[in-house]
Amino acid sequence: MKADEYDAFLKDPSDFGFRVITPRTVGAAEPLKDFAPLSTFLGTPMSLTIPFARKEMRDAFKKIIAAGEEMERQRKILDKFNQEAREMGFPEGRSGMGIAPFDVIGDFLRGTEGTAIDMFRQPEKLLEAIDMITEMNLKRLLANPGHMVSFPLHKGDDTFMSRKQFERFYWPSLKKTIDALIEEGIMVSLFAEGAYNERLEYIGDFSKGWVSWAFDKTDMAKAKKMIGDRCCISGNVPGSVVITGTPRQVKEACRKLIETCAPGGGYILAGGCTATETRNPGNFRAFMEAAREYGTY
Repeated sequence: MKADEYDAFLKDPSDFGFRVITPRTVGAAEPLKDFAPLSTFLGTPMSLTIPFARKEMRDAFKKIIAAGEEMERQRKILDKFNQEAREMGFPEGRSGMGIAPFDVIGDFLRGTEGTAIDMFRQPEKLLEAIDMITEMNLKRLLANPGHMVSFPLHKGDDTFMSRKQFERFYWPSLKKTIDALIEEGIMVSLFAEGAYNERLEYIGDFSKGWVSWAFDKTDMAKAKKMIGDRCCISGNVPGSVVITGTPRQVKEACRKLIETCAPGGGYILAGGCTATETRNPGNFRAFMEAAREYGTY
């Protein structure tokens, strides 16, 4: 989305997404840019067929249908796997995926650079879009409620924005979303990518037992002290240690985290990020051994 397109997005996000964003970002869908505005089809279903008189439009939808068929094939495989896991006694960790309203703009619409500029040049337009996206997100998440919704947080860390910007642009909409989910009896799990040391004073203001925070580079001792009495915390064995370290180093990192975070409960030993690139399976075994050896209450 370009800097001067906020008004078009705010006026009709569905049409803007279909005819502007999708053709720009998906090569196979490029012909959609010539589709008539969706509002023109109200009450005239026959007019919906007119764009498909063009071969390039039909070809675009054939490719989209093929992608949908591939997604269905993958979904069936995953559903089968999840069913087998449940039968073996392993419950699913989440039932839905959410995105912080600010991240919708920063990740998918304006990009990192564009959103950073908008915080200074057109903050009110940015906030208006965030408010609209918040309501859209809640409708989607509450339409198919499950037991837990997970959020990967991309732009809220200490290095991307200041404390004042976090207070103004990032946290209010995310907090509203979390509160609304909890109100409906849905637990929330959030992965705080980057460092959240300057955010800890904000992110623990929830009823005990409803929110779980997974940390990447946050000081875990500080997190335990500031939010560990209300929120479950997990993390953050460094990916660099898991990938390039020795089994002894992995085990030592796990031991320190368990000794720091486990007292009183509410801690899950986990990596700070996904670290599947290691070619040393002994590091994963050391991870599990440390959990068994040091993680017993």
